[in-house]
Amino acid sequence: MARRANVSMKDVAALARVSVGTVSNVLNSPDLVAEATRERVLLAIEKLGWVRNESARQLRVGHSRSVGMVVMDIANPFFADVVRGAEDVLYDKDYSVHIGNSDQRPDREATLLDHFQQHRVRGLLFAPIGASAQLAVPLRQRGIPVVLVDRAVGVADFCSVGIDDVEGGRIAIAHLLEQGHRRLAFVGGPSSLTQVADRRRGAELALQLVPEASMLAVSTPFLDVESGARAASELLMLPDGERPTAVFAANDLLAIGLLQGFVLAGVKVPKEIAIIGYDDIAFAAAAAVPLSSVRQPRTLLGAEAAELLCEEIRASESDEPHEHRAVRMTPELVVRRSSAYRIVTS
Repeated sequence: MARRANVSMKDVAALARVSVGTVSNVLNSPDLVAEATRERVLLAIEKLGWVRNESARQLRVGHSRSVGMVVMDIANPFFADVVRGAEDVLYDKDYSVHIGNSDQRPDREATLLDHFQQHRVRGLLFAPIGASAQLAVPLRQRGIPVVLVDRAVGVADFCSVGIDDVEGGRIAIAHLLEQGHRRLAFVGGPSSLTQVADRRRGAELALQLVPEASMLAVSTPFLDVESGARAASELLMLPDGERPTAVFAANDLLAIGLLQGFVLAGVKVPKEIAIIGYDDIAFAAAAAVPLSSVRQPRTLLGAEAAELLCEEIRASESDEPHEHRAVRMTPELVVRRSSAYRIVTS
């Protein structure tokens, strides 16, 4: 039988000798249809090559089986792993996931949120650029559940999942201090990013325990390899007596850029300068000098956020009360060769 592009559910029903309602039940509630009838309908669908118009169905019911996810930088392996964790959970629950990359641009972030609202996604996983989650409020007002991702503290009216970045910054600097370093640097992206600010704050808390230690802060426009390489050049321009002997980078991409910059300049890592990154992406261990890093449970973070979102969706569909929760995960320091050299002080 020749297939036509404009096949409808009525055509399927006619070929299978059933009602349109029976075809709908086969697709949505197959347990209500006798096995023989079900097989006849499925055979008709196959013969005609019919594909359900999901957009039309969404308009009828007012929402979809799609979940939106907005991240800051999909090119960053950290967010790729977070997406993977969320997608695995949502796939098992029969949701499709649509990814939006804000690219750390507020205008693009706002456009993506508006886009997902217009398409009536069933829920949204949102890793916001700034400290405020107010951009997601209109979605909540339309009945679209929102869970904040990569957030360590609770925000009113939202579930959230994140890492204790203050503790992450503290353990990174504490390790460098234990290795004998007293001139340190913190290389981070825009201070408007909550994660960067928290990691720096943790670093400063560790420094308070060693009064003779100091930390230079270097801000970068982005959390990427290129920004790290530029920061390395900036640090190498300092006089010998002011140049740090150890650097804590706000993420692994910056740390890899720092490593590249130092190695190209002939600076030995870690003997002349130590480096610690953050996230512990796969590239950290595979670097020319394996990088020490503060490990985040990236895949678990995404999976937990997806579970919270599914809980809230179920509660909204059954009109049950839902209590928002803030899940905080603990980071772990992974020591590799980039910070393994201990300075001997007299």
